[in-house]
Amino acid sequence: MKWKTGMKGSLALLLLGVTVSGGGWGTAQAASTQKNDFYNVIMQDGADPYMVRHADGYYYYTKTTGNNVTLWRSKSMTGIDAGETLEIPTGGQNVWAPELHHIKGAWYIYYAKDDGDNANHRMYVMENKSLNPLKGTWTDKGMITDSTNRWAIDGTVLEARGQLYFIWSGWEGADNVQQILYIAKMSNPWTIESPRVEIARPEHTWETNHTPYVNEGPQILTKGNDISVVYSASGSWTDDYSLGLLTSKKSADLLDPSSWSKKPDQVFKSGNGVYGPGHASFTKSPDGREDWIVYHTAKRQGSGWDREVRAQRFTWNSDKTPNFGVPLDPNIPIELPSGEPKRDRYEAEDGRLAGTAKVSQHPDSSGGAKVGYIDTPESYVEVDVNVDKNGTYVLYARTGNGTAGGGWSTLKLSVDGGAPSDFFVTNQGWDNWGTSTQKMSLTKGKHTIRFAKGEGYAEIDGFDLFRVGK
Repeated sequence: MKWKTGMKGSLALLLLGVTVSGGGWGTAQAASTQKNDFYNVIMQDGADPYMVRHADGYYYYTKTTGNNVTLWRSKSMTGIDAGETLEIPTGGQNVWAPELHHIKGAWYIYYAKDDGDNANHRMYVMENKSLNPLKGTWTDKGMITDSTNRWAIDGTVLEARGQLYFIWSGWEGADNVQQILYIAKMSNPWTIESPRVEIARPEHTWETNHTPYVNEGPQILTKGNDISVVYSASGSWTDDYSLGLLTSKKSADLLDPSSWSKKPDQVFKSGNGVYGPGHASFTKSPDGREDWIVYHTAKRQGSGWDREVRAQRFTWNSDKTPNFGVPLDPNIPIELPSGEPKRDRYEAEDGRLAGTAKVSQHPDSSGGAKVGYIDTPESYVEVDVNVDKNGTYVLYARTGNGTAGGGWSTLKLSVDGGAPSDFFVTNQGWDNWGTSTQKMSLTKGKHTIRFAKGEGYAEIDGFDLFRVGK
């Protein structure tokens, strides 16, 4: 698992509304096009995304980040990467798949960690009674486990008929033979009070095509009396990783294994050039009208645990189970979540170029062209933008990096001739686009944004600019 501290580009740039033009050459600057869609990578690096839209109108988000838990907060689902952040130490190693839940007036983070030995992975929980989980104090509530105290990861909470249940992925014994989904009753948000009960184990061909066998990442969706547990199966390190579905009723005895039914086929799997979709979470559009799945995928075919985060809308079947369809084509923009602001889209090929930077044609590029070969210190592309209000904006850029060696690259991003900041671009191969973001403060009027040579090599296809917050 790779991550990059600060890759969000959360440094706010205070701009003065003065345009500084470069002396480069290029085509005449074209006007932006206002769009109600976006290119579907919301985080260019990361795994195990968990996103929730709270009653305060903010999206709260977390993912696997190493040895800590990091929280993000944003009014925009697609702009979450540029949101404000908080890093919370855990005192452990290999911290996996944290989740943030609001239960009975307090915030809880559930996460797995070990001491450096995977066999010692267990679930833990911490509590924060602040209204904003990025403020206040996080209190360690310790390990959350049943009486067996076996290996456990990916814990989540289900509330049915006023009762809390904990659902997680664990080992049956002390050895890593297969991962099974268990449920147990909770007496409070940090305590399991009943024996664990198995509700699913790998059994179908698509769940047992890699060893060890895996059922993991359970996530809850409810609709009326119907419960859907969406889980991940097959090897998370392979392109076969996919989503399966368990169902039950809130009115059933949820500690009775016979109350649970498993769908025989996957409900979400590789397609349209997107590989290994899994470990999903679910949220609402800003206006509450749409349901969205947030999930990780491999960055490219065969990239294993080198992953990125995507989102798309889903609907419901007549039996009240979710219908996720297939992963959408990454090179066709999809409609924004309902209630998100439209954004101005700028094509890099319409900017002013200097040095070795040049325009290249490619069918997978926005507008059919991109800017690359930003290869020397004097090389850059710069684009004029106009904003109609003072405020905080997110720059949401479609970027590419195929630098030999597989490392991160940067472009030097500057505004109106100001000091440049690092604009991080993950390595996933040329013409396999990711999304780099930067939050910035802009005054009403015209500004010039420049992308110059940084570390390694990177290309830019274009970028969206949209206002967030007040």
